[in-house]
Amino acid sequence: MKDLIKLSLTSLLMAAVFVGCSSAPKKEAGSDSTGETMIDDAATNGEFELQGTSDDGTAGPLKTIYFEFDSSALSGVARENLEANAEALKMAEMVQIQVEGHADERGGIQYNAALGERRARAVKEYLEALGVSAARIDTVTYGKEKPVAYGHDEESWAKNRRANFVITAK
Repeated sequence: MKDLIKLSLTSLLMAAVFVGCSSAPKKEAGSDSTGETMIDDAATNGEFELQGTSDDGTAGPLKTIYFEFDSSALSGVARENLEANAEALKMAEMVQIQVEGHADERGGIQYNAALGERRARAVKEYLEALGVSAARIDTVTYGKEKPVAYGHDEESWAKNRRANFVITAK
């Protein structure tokens, strides 16, 4: 009888582990011809994770914003993604974010730091214009110091020209 109880408990535990570890597959975001990440409707239902980042998908529905070479101008895709980000932030009023501005490896340290700052500021100002309180948004620049892609080609550089989001409070 004792062995039967142990076997039953072990079976229940194993079943709980398998059920708890299963998850629905994530729908990948598409990209346009410039490699910019497009809005992924399935991701807008995600949870905000404290210290989560849009670079690795742990910042809930927030999407990283990408820029053209030597530019802090927001493209059409960037504006669409920011509009979706703003809606998600307006629905989660307690969430605070940090916008991190980045540049690719080309150019000097000071130049890229200034470019990253302009990118972060452009994102913050657009979110404010869409109704997200400025008090909820901090900005920082990392210039070329925190790349997400380490290649020395256009594909890698395009991934590093970005402003990403970090959840600082929720």
